[in-house]
Amino acid sequence: MPHRFDSSMSPVNGCLKTPYRMISATEIRLSEIMSAFSLALDLTQGYPQGHCMRTALIGMRLAQELHLSPTDRSALFYALLLKDLGCSSNAAKIAYLFAADDQAVKYATRLIDWAKPADNLKHCWKQCAPAGSLLDRVARFFVVLKGGPKVGREISQIRCERGADIARRLLLPEATACAIYELDEHWNGQGTPRGLSGEAISLSARICCLAQTVEVFFSQYGLHPAMQIARKRRGAWFDPALVDALQSFEDDATFWTLLNSENLVSEVMRWEPQDSVLLADDECLDGVAESFAMVVDAKSPWTYQHSTRVATIALGISRQIGCTQEFERDLHRAALLHDLGKLGVSNTILDKPGKPTSEEFMQIRRHPAFTEAILEQVSAFKVLSKIAAGHHERLDGRGYHEGISGDQIDFATRILTVADIYEALSARRPYRNALEWDEISTIMRKDAGAGIDPDCLRALEIWHDQCELLPRVEAQLAAVDCAYSLVS
Repeated sequence: MPHRFDSSMSPVNGCLKTPYRMISATEIRLSEIMSAFSLALDLTQGYPQGHCMRTALIGMRLAQELHLSPTDRSALFYALLLKDLGCSSNAAKIAYLFAADDQAVKYATRLIDWAKPADNLKHCWKQCAPAGSLLDRVARFFVVLKGGPKVGREISQIRCERGADIARRLLLPEATACAIYELDEHWNGQGTPRGLSGEAISLSARICCLAQTVEVFFSQYGLHPAMQIARKRRGAWFDPALVDALQSFEDDATFWTLLNSENLVSEVMRWEPQDSVLLADDECLDGVAESFAMVVDAKSPWTYQHSTRVATIALGISRQIGCTQEFERDLHRAALLHDLGKLGVSNTILDKPGKPTSEEFMQIRRHPAFTEAILEQVSAFKVLSKIAAGHHERLDGRGYHEGISGDQIDFATRILTVADIYEALSARRPYRNALEWDEISTIMRKDAGAGIDPDCLRALEIWHDQCELLPRVEAQLAAVDCAYSLVS
């Protein structure tokens, strides 16, 4: 029997026919958004919070010393902040290859000279199956050795190509995309993915490579060891002229203090070329949300397309209810970004071929808090951050991450929660098959009123009857095959 929606229903926190915005400003600097969102990239790479922003400060100071033009500095600015845009695309491969936490492996790699075979072998042995038995570690080590440098280059290329492609989707300068693609190329030609050398590597990429390495060692060991690494790799990893420029402000204590600022977003924004400031209009905000949804969904093959499908479902629900276009546009953005914090969850948990343990589930439960912490860095996203991060809250207060209940849960969050649950149940997981609609509907109806909003569920049922969403299981399995193809 077809469902009918009662148009007299009034959602909590706002009338259906009264628009309310989740974004509080019409003019937002793109640098503020990208500085905040770079925190999500830090999570994926296992870096201490603020790594990309500190890298941007170092790189922009180098640009100042080199007297780069405003146009070149603008392209460099976004390359520094977004250098790791493609980092989620190889997370599953790295976790599977090493049988280890992908974030730990990635971070540890930045602390060695991986171009030296002896250093690389020691690193590989240390990272292989750290929680396994000696036999497990030896077996995994030989899997890594069997792949050799070829697998390393291919993993690097996936990351570099993906990052450059997303930068282009964001309509950033081609010089920005090029710098992201060439990030791990070395002055002596022994970098990846193409083995470029010298000035064949773009200047922005050379600056990014030096700046990120200095930041990693600065945050881990302090300024003096970071400068020692720069000098040691001068002429090998790094352009000698850039190391010389770096040394010219080595004694500028005021500058290096900036890297420990409590408000890095504001600090970084001051280094954006003021005559090349980019503003984020509605189309740009849509593009940013869509692009970062791609970053999130690339983290695990099992969550492939999840964010974009949740956004589609949430829109379907809101249209049955009769929400305004302004509300729907903001809801769509919140849905695309709701799992941003999952970039901080290890793939050893996300891709585990079995149900998570209680300890692992605690790690998973942290992701909404990460989402909120990232989004609220943008001053205009205070409301959006709460709505996006609330998708695991329950009406009875037994949800997470804040454990709020009833009227404390925003109407937009209620829509998002229903959309997220439906999409998750309709997809396959490593430990269960995808569920059919009848089974999903039964499960969700049992939770209506206690966990989820019954009005939003009714709207979902109407939308499903009219516009059934095709399952994504085949796309998931193709992504799984792709994720493990290099190391099988």
